[in-house]
Amino acid sequence: MKETNFGNENIIIKALENGVSIIGLTRGENTKFHHIEKMDKGEVLICQFTEYTAAIKVKGKAVIFSSKGEVISGE
Repeated sequence: MKETNFGNENIIIKALENGVSIIGLTRGENTKFHHIEKMDKGEVLICQFTEYTAAIKVKGKAVIFSSKGEVISGE
């Protein structure tokens, strides 16, 4: 079985308003939603890419922190 390293980097998301949605999207031929998390203002979520998670979508106003820098969504 081939092992794939997806890294150990964490992505930290802090909601700047109520109702921020964090959506995990799958890997593979058909990209699908596999997890949805709702956040309220001030809540923090720590995310990581895995063999099942290829992308993370953020809907609403939030700060996203990663080793690449900081981004504010929803502006």
